[in-house]
Amino acid sequence: MIDPTARVADGARIGEGVEIGPYCLVGPQVELRSGVRLIAYINVTGVTTIGEGTVVYPFASLGTPPQSVHYRGGATRLVVGPHCELREHVTMNTGTEEGGGITSVGENCFFMVGSHVGHDCQVGNAVTFANNVVLGGHVSVGDNTFFGGQVAVHQHARVGDGVMVAGLSGVAADVIPFGFASGQIAELIGLNVVGLRRRGATRAEMHRLRRAYRALFLGDGLFADRVEAVAREFADDASVARIVAFIRAGGNRPLMQARRNNHASAITKSDEPADR
Repeated sequence: MIDPTARVADGARIGEGVEIGPYCLVGPQVELRSGVRLIAYINVTGVTTIGEGTVVYPFASLGTPPQSVHYRGGATRLVVGPHCELREHVTMNTGTEEGGGITSVGENCFFMVGSHVGHDCQVGNAVTFANNVVLGGHVSVGDNTFFGGQVAVHQHARVGDGVMVAGLSGVAADVIPFGFASGQIAELIGLNVVGLRRRGATRAEMHRLRRAYRALFLGDGLFADRVEAVAREFADDASVARIVAFIRAGGNRPLMQARRNNHASAITKSDEPADR
């Protein structure tokens, strides 16, 4: 189903049941897999693959060259997974040669109006971007993460699984899995308890995560020593192990730290529903 006003270049691969609405432009190296819907006025170019059942709303632009002075014009790629929803004015760039050559987005993601995925980003599954969220180049985002409106993530930052970032926050450092970050220059203000609870975390698991979080970010002594102590104490806890592994994998990268002022009350308020 291709509207007569659309322009689909020779070489484009169009799957079964694809709908291409009015005034869409589809380039010669684009693959639209089965059930993709381009509503209207959409530009899909470059070496770009859009996964099954993904819906793209007007004025989105996908697969354009990276906004990088280091890009040399190579055939880098954009891959968007199945069953995503990309609302109006979403933009996603292909990768760069130095960055691995691919920008990727997982499945079941929701990108609200005006959000942007920069070159060489790796976005996981079931991620939500509220309006005007922007990722700089080379950012990695874990599964089940939520960004509030107007969040900006600095290039090369890592955001772990299950993170919540409050709106109007600037993320300049790595965010541990299950963290809740907020602030103009964002700091950790606790755990993403609502997200954990929605994904089935038990009360016992919540208590262990809270204890590990406090030991890591609110304890005494060197941070490296606290990491090793938490790794030993919670060796059998898979969720804590993910946090420890994330911290270790970052090497010398900056890690987002906790906001200490009024931090105890912030944790208690967010954790209360799981403890009742």
